[in-house]
Amino acid sequence: MANILKGAPLVDKLCKELIAKVEELSKQNIKPCLAIVRVGAKPNDISYENTILKRCDKIGVLAKQVVLADDIPADDFYAELEKLNEDSGVHGILMFRPLPAHIDGDKARNIITASKDVDGSTDASLTGIFTDSEVGFPPCTAQAAMEILDFYGIEISGKNAVVLGRSLVIGKPVAMMLLRRNASVTICHSRTNNADEISRSADILIACTGRPESVGPKYVNKNQCIIDVGVSYSEAKQKLCGDVDYDAVSDKVASITPVPGGVGGVTSTILVKHLVEAAARQACSR
Repeated sequence: MANILKGAPLVDKLCKELIAKVEELSKQNIKPCLAIVRVGAKPNDISYENTILKRCDKIGVLAKQVVLADDIPADDFYAELEKLNEDSGVHGILMFRPLPAHIDGDKARNIITASKDVDGSTDASLTGIFTDSEVGFPPCTAQAAMEILDFYGIEISGKNAVVLGRSLVIGKPVAMMLLRRNASVTICHSRTNNADEISRSADILIACTGRPESVGPKYVNKNQCIIDVGVSYSEAKQKLCGDVDYDAVSDKVASITPVPGGVGGVTSTILVKHLVEAAARQACSR
């Protein structure tokens, strides 16, 4: 049976570290504040928002909810983002996506200043990943995957890593983050021939296909570490599942993250970690 890489122990460690950092910032009269921008009332957005609010409360940072109507004019929405950029009491901005069709999502995300882009969604933040610079922050899920590898002592340097997926949210950034840590990285996607064969050669397999339980026994080897980023609800099994068929592969690999209980909980904590770092950086730049 594989070593199960649960997220909870890492979350506990990160929370303790962040609580200590928040206490240090409070001595400088700095209270990290996250602005959560939500348009409408989509259930998934509200569920994640509640998770973030609980994490903020636990760590001792502020959360400002900016809830806007579905039919808000696009220019008014952009103006709301600009106000948050200019508000010195707000240190980080989380904007839920996708936005209504009449709002240009790419324009909106790039209005957010990189120093407050704690979700790692702007072009500036993504450029920082590709250029090894400290502009903005990496996408939270990508960093969560890396933090899990480090927490459990999974060697990265010199290893073969395969990333299944090429999205800007996880696939491309996590590939660059692995490359920065001296892994040899292959990205597979829906047009890749023999993705299963390529994956079998991996020491580290990052599954972010967006297709539930699409990664089965043909993709794995007994010495492999799997980080499963996916999360979907299986009607057949009546439970959450990942992009990896956990039941079929968990006894065929060395280590694996569960779904739920793996990357997801770490991701929300990374968001708050970015917020605290953003507050500290902004304090130093004044």
